[in-house]
Formats: sequence, structure tokens, C-alpha cells
Amino acid sequence: MDGLGRLSASAVVVVCYGGRMNGSVMKDAFAHHVWASLRVIDACQALSPEQLQAATPGTYGSIFDTVRHLVGSDRWYLFVLTDERTPNIDEDHMDLAELREAMASNAAAWSELLAGDIDPDAVIVRKREDGSETHAPVGIRLAQVVHHGTDHRSQVCTALTTLGVEPPAIDVWDFAEQDGRSVEIPPTS
Repeated sequence: MDGLGRLSASAVVVVCYGGRMNGSVMKDAFAHHVWASLRVIDACQALSPEQLQAATPGTYGSIFDTVRHLVGSDRWYLFVLTDERTPNIDEDHMDLAELREAMASNAAAWSELLAGDIDPDAVIVRKREDGSETHAPVGIRLAQVVHHGTDHRSQVCTALTTLGVEPPAIDVWDFAEQDGRSVEIPPTS
């Protein structure tokens, strides 16, 4: 380590614990995205109706509205990126159990999409009813999915904390540890 606590290049060692990588480089990002979203929904299922309606300043809205938005938007992104082959949902009329089921089903849809031959530079044009359009490449849209999910999960966790409820551990290292894909090796004496 240098004087600033950063690892030097000689401190980094690449170790392969399995075969070579196959599949999408985005596979882990989207697997974490769904896993973390499900953990947040599970934490919310223990809340009272009053707690679910709690809103924290600086967040999307109530905890329940934020979860609905998180899951509904995730499905909308799939709807757009699969050329409307993945059906949209009406999240405004779904309870937490239905939202959880929808998010869980998104896992297979993301996996299938990412396993395909994706051109990150292909531009998708979305036309709105008001006549406006959004032109953005697939790579940007995929990045937005991950960012959007992270942002709203963080908002729900902030709201949980303000209620005195311990939020679930949902960072990428938690996912890797739970999945058996991160190994911590203590120093040898």
C-alpha cells in the first residue's frame, strides 16, 4: 500500500477459481440488481401499512410508491429493450407480493436478454404519445437500468433507517459473498 492507503500494482494478483468467463459481462450487474431489489421488497413486507406510506424528504415518495416505481420501471425497461416482447405491468395496482413476483420474473428476462448478441451502440427510439422522442443506445439504456435500481433501493433503505428499521445488506460484496463468489482469505502469520 502507498501512503494514501491505496493498493500498489504489485499487490493485485489475478486468480481464476473456475473456468474462463462466459456470458455477458453485465450478468453479475443485473443478477445483483434483481437480488438486491428482492431483498429490499422482502424487508418492506415486514412493515406496517403506516410505515409503507412513510416518505422521507429527498426521496421518490413513500416507501411503497418507491418500490412500485422501482419494479414498474424495471419491467418497462425490459419492455423497451426486448422490443415489447416482455409484457409491461400495472404496478399501481399491485401489492408487495405481486411486485416481488414481477421482479423475480425479471431475473430470467434480463438473463435471456443479456445472453443474446447485444449491440451496445444500437439506438432505440421511443416515441411518446405527445410526439416527443428519446433516442439512446442500448448500452446507455442498460446502464440506466442499473443506476435507476441502485438509486431507488438506496432511497428505500434511507427511509427504513429513518423509521428505525435496519435495512438489508444489499451491496455488490454482500451479493458476491452470498453467492459464494467472493472469498476473504485472512493474512498468514
